[in-house]
Amino acid sequence: MITEANWISAEWTAQGQDDCPVFSKIINVKKELKSAKLSITALGVYEAVIDNERVGEFYMAPGWTNYAKRLQYQTYDITSLLHMGENCLEVLVGNGWFRGGIAGTYCNLNYPAAIIAEISLVYSDSEEKIYSDESWKAKKSNLRLSDIYNGEIYDATYESIQYKVICYDFSKTMLIPQEGEIICEHEVLSPVREILTPRGERVLDFGQEITGIIKTETDANHGEIVDISFAEMLDKDGNFYIENYRNAKSIYQYICKDGMQTYKNKTVFYGFRYIRINRAPQKTKFFAVATYSDITRSGWLYSGNGTLNKLFENIIWSQKGNFLDIPTDCPQRDERLGWTGDAQIFCKTAMYQFDTKKFFTKWLADMRSAQRYNGEIPQTIPEKFSSDNPTSAAWGDAAVIIPWTLYEMYGDISLLRKHFPMMHDWITYIENATNHKNLWTGHFGFGDWLALDGADGDYKGLSSIDFISSAFYKYSVSLTKKAALALGLDASVYEKKENEIRREFIKYFRRPATQTEYVLSLCFDLTDNKAEYAQALAKLIEENGVWLNTGFVGTPYVLFALSENGYTSLAYSLLLREEYPSWLYSVKKGATTIWEHWDGVKDDGTMWSSDMNSFNHYVYGAVAGWVFSVAGGIIINESGIELKPNPDRRLGRLKAVYNSVYGKIVSSWEYKGDEIIYCFEVPVQCKVTLNGDVQMVEKGIYTITKHVNEYSCNQKIDIAGNF
Repeated sequence: MITEANWISAEWTAQGQDDCPVFSKIINVKKELKSAKLSITALGVYEAVIDNERVGEFYMAPGWTNYAKRLQYQTYDITSLLHMGENCLEVLVGNGWFRGGIAGTYCNLNYPAAIIAEISLVYSDSEEKIYSDESWKAKKSNLRLSDIYNGEIYDATYESIQYKVICYDFSKTMLIPQEGEIICEHEVLSPVREILTPRGERVLDFGQEITGIIKTETDANHGEIVDISFAEMLDKDGNFYIENYRNAKSIYQYICKDGMQTYKNKTVFYGFRYIRINRAPQKTKFFAVATYSDITRSGWLYSGNGTLNKLFENIIWSQKGNFLDIPTDCPQRDERLGWTGDAQIFCKTAMYQFDTKKFFTKWLADMRSAQRYNGEIPQTIPEKFSSDNPTSAAWGDAAVIIPWTLYEMYGDISLLRKHFPMMHDWITYIENATNHKNLWTGHFGFGDWLALDGADGDYKGLSSIDFISSAFYKYSVSLTKKAALALGLDASVYEKKENEIRREFIKYFRRPATQTEYVLSLCFDLTDNKAEYAQALAKLIEENGVWLNTGFVGTPYVLFALSENGYTSLAYSLLLREEYPSWLYSVKKGATTIWEHWDGVKDDGTMWSSDMNSFNHYVYGAVAGWVFSVAGGIIINESGIELKPNPDRRLGRLKAVYNSVYGKIVSSWEYKGDEIIYCFEVPVQCKVTLNGDVQMVEKGIYTITKHVNEYSCNQKIDIAGNF
């Protein structure tokens, strides 16, 4: 058991200094091994090597959790890395999330960089355990800077003396086996062009914004320096633009030794598309390595509109870039936090696109561990703000929305059972945090964050915070009721509360005033006049020039509000709009990921803001969830699968593919003259609905041709050639 080992630190780090240590231990293999394992974790992030061969693929191990209660340790099979005789294990520890500067404060610098480890050597006739203790050695590493926001400096010329290792009295009660996906390297990109900017800057463009690291290959002299900076964008004049990184210095410096050498970052990550070469030996080669959680692709969208296809690609890249152990809000500036609101907004789209069951399960466990005694959910998970920062509706509601969505998409009742207490406690918090029974009023809220209907400088928009809070209160109660029913629990208390909230909401708020307020009323069943509200919403949108002024809260639901109430054509008009504000505006501006703000770059090329202007921020990418489930018609819920596509001639054709827990699902449609040809592949019996005509189909591959309200259905062997 790893808990039988000791936490160890280097003598100088115990004194509070910021150097990054390397711990080492000679592993003496005395006879032929059957197997060998290393279990290890750190206060900080670590990289382990045996005789200069990396142990495992986990980058930024042990990941980011609620360290006070949950610190993951990893177990690696190291059999193939060991040989008879002496083997040298070295463990480099950087500051990472545990000890680095996050969200404006330095965390845990009063703690030393430390590790705890167990090595198990299994022979045919015996087993040997090696634990971390004072017999290990330590030295200062070549890392001279290791900081999530400020970057990394690595001096390959530095040589350190050995220091004493001491056992460190630190708790082991929070140690847990690895739960989440590991973070690892994925796509490797080469520059697509070199730019000499008007300022004379040498800039490399990788053609795609990523979250990741830089690999350099160079033939250098002792003491030469590779020094680069990172950016997402060039400014309107074509110069390197870094203002939106705010206080994140994002340093990359590598001080060379003599000869050919290769270096990749070890303990930090960057968000970027461009690098500026400040200094480098001649003929240095640069590669960008996308680095994110090891999630498996599960969903694909293809349409007859090339610009829309590029949007789909951008959404995928934003999910990759922001799913680095936790669902972050951005990967580049001095933030990179697990905002709860952002995650619940995007979670269903995330689950269509990638298998994120394990990813969200680990993050929700951290959420539950951080839930306060009164049921409140912090703004970010892991929590990085004090308890003086109150929660907000649509943010704290992640405690209900994400567990329910996990159940819908993956059907794992055990996870719903695990998370149900958190859902219930969140509802209880709202009941005690309001000043109006059966509504949620008088509380802090982020409003409809970044909505366009607010005044300049107002990030919250014009929608009433009390309206938004009360709407999400009702929605969370309704989902908790569904969860109770699925678990076979008494749901009557939630059903009663849901009805009481609905009645009081309709009585108290009377009529919406903004696009977002109409959207929430329709999607959360908070009106007895759906047809009237849907017409009013459509009129607001059309009178506004067929554009949205919704923000984080309204935008994910607006196309659903329209399509579910007879305005699918208008929903398509919004989806396919290319002028600002729209999903395709950023694509036409050359985006390769999703922007935080509708006009991150304005028509004249100037930036919307340097304060809050990430160009890799997945929230508005939630629109892909509508394309999967409404346009493509792949509906996954607690009842199973339903196919209910909604075609539009302007798009021409659409194909949605989803590898579900039931198997592969394909739903496609294509206009050919006066006909629409539907092609379906279903892994189990399911319902297919076309313009109100319902058919039950068995597992198989089908084509259905619609012409003048007549349908013909023929099972085919293969539909691959039809699209």
